[in-house]
Amino acid sequence: MARRSPERGTDRGHPRSEAVVGSEPGLLGYAVLYALYLGVLLVVYGPALEGPFVSDDIHYVAANAYVHGLSLENVWAILQPYGPATVAVVNYSPVQLLMHAAVWEAAGPATFAHHFLNLCFHAAASLLLLPVLRRSGLSVAAAQLGSALFLLHPANVEAVAWISQLKTSAALTFGLGALLAQPRRPLLGTALFVLALLSKANAAVVLPVAFWLGWARTRRVDRVWLGVWIGLFALYALVEFTAHQRAGAAAATLYEAPAVLARTIAGLATRYAALGYTGLGTAAFHEPEPAYSWLDPWWLAAIPLLSFLGWRLWLGLREGREEAGWWLFALVSFGPVSQIFPFLYPFADRYLYFILPGLLGGALWVGREGLVRLGAEHRVLAGRIGIGLGVALCVAFAFLSRERASIWRSPALILADAAASYPDGVSANLMRAKAAARLGDADAAVAAIRAAMGRGYNRFEQLQSDPGYAPIRGTPAFRGVVQEIARGWVESGRGWEDPTQGELRKLASAHAALGDRDQAVALLRRALERGGPLDAAIQSDLGRLGAAP
Repeated sequence: MARRSPERGTDRGHPRSEAVVGSEPGLLGYAVLYALYLGVLLVVYGPALEGPFVSDDIHYVAANAYVHGLSLENVWAILQPYGPATVAVVNYSPVQLLMHAAVWEAAGPATFAHHFLNLCFHAAASLLLLPVLRRSGLSVAAAQLGSALFLLHPANVEAVAWISQLKTSAALTFGLGALLAQPRRPLLGTALFVLALLSKANAAVVLPVAFWLGWARTRRVDRVWLGVWIGLFALYALVEFTAHQRAGAAAATLYEAPAVLARTIAGLATRYAALGYTGLGTAAFHEPEPAYSWLDPWWLAAIPLLSFLGWRLWLGLREGREEAGWWLFALVSFGPVSQIFPFLYPFADRYLYFILPGLLGGALWVGREGLVRLGAEHRVLAGRIGIGLGVALCVAFAFLSRERASIWRSPALILADAAASYPDGVSANLMRAKAAARLGDADAAVAAIRAAMGRGYNRFEQLQSDPGYAPIRGTPAFRGVVQEIARGWVESGRGWEDPTQGELRKLASAHAALGDRDQAVALLRRALERGGPLDAAIQSDLGRLGAAP
């Protein structure tokens, strides 16, 4: 990013010369700092580095035939906007899938290599945040503090230790690179913006932030490149929206009462701010309740908090400060998970990954202004105290992050953490269901499964294959709940146009669960006729159903 010219050294009473001191590290300095960041991460995330594939990792990587080899057929399938690989992961994220494929080609299912790549991108994103903070008007010390806090923040553990969340760390890395490159090298900035979008949709946040920061520094906007970025985003958004329509997952709906929706959105914003600024309240698979009551504490806390943040944003926009860019970063990143576009489980540690840079940058700007307003005799002392407190927070974050990383050693630890945080959530109910199943209590197990279904659980194949349910698998009650979920998948599949090989196999599995063998066989043979990387698995399915391929 280009620096503001010396003649524009004041910011309506907020002199840059008194807040921006020191110089950025050179190329060698950044290389050394990156090596230091990566070394710190290897220590902090050590407990998770041999952790297995869990949850979404299965369909993104471990069982995703499209990333098990860099053949031309697989690469083409991944690159197609409406192709089978996109449908399989319910996102158009070809950059992510190609990186998974490259790691699989090199290391196969050995998870250390997959985890290490995530660490490399997280270190890069944390490092790139430093010059972005610096060039938005903050001192070197403040920018380094913000970068270190992001590197070590305990909420980021989910995005970094979860293999399939490579899309998150990669998207932010490319997005911050685009912010840095756009003013002087717009073609490179545009290429990085595209890579960011094709890793994860949240990278769209860099579009408004890049052009606001440019306006704040130069009071002009490059309309040509603005139009190019908007056009690229519009094309991507069309593909991504279509992919989500074929999800087949449990549908989320807007709350019937608009007031409940408004309070819930405000409450979610407060939760993210609290998590971002304290590092407390992390959990695997959050499931907070909507703000049904006017007395909901998260909603009540949102009133002063959002009033303050809104005032800072308005002030920054009115006075053309770079500070507004950071509040925009947080606000726009919050938008997709705010429940304006409803989906299940809108609160998660990993969603803070994109919101956090905005919260950090905004807070550092508020601190900068506070220092400028102090008299010269107090400014140095206050600055040192602030840096000292920041360093202490970094140390605390490092210990909390290592503790969080330890739960990613096994799926059982992750589920136990989720159940402890949300005793009535999906994970807790499934744990209760399996405990009841081990005792042969089918009714209690099914009741717990139905409670999980009420919160969006719909994985009938997991119920069929999990050995924990073996003692009750033959009971009418258990078969009934499996068939109920499978029936939902069959109904949703009626709306799929030109289903992919993977979708046909999924529908066949649902029909088999319903006892409709002939329809299951017909769907599997149709899938086999389509051809693809699932051929061997489909032939195995046909064999289990006693049918010839």
